[in-house]
Amino acid sequence: MIEILVMATTISAVTSGLVQAIKKTKLIPKDFLPLTAVFVGIILGGLAVFIEIDIASRLWAGGISGLASVGLFELGKQKKENGD
Repeated sequence: MIEILVMATTISAVTSGLVQAIKKTKLIPKDFLPLTAVFVGIILGGLAVFIEIDIASRLWAGGISGLASVGLFELGKQKKENGD
């Protein structure tokens, strides 16, 4: 379990960056960006062969990283809207 959380933390920054790049291209509507983040995270988790855990755990960590990147973005967006 710890490996999954460490991996999710590691790739969540990359996931967030890739989703921001996808957002700038305007290929995907804003409503689908959280779902896109989860899929990007799962793909990155599957590609992270440098961590020696099974593929299911890597995919799970990727999904968590996608959710984390959306949460991190929404938190920043919320603070900006409130003027904090």
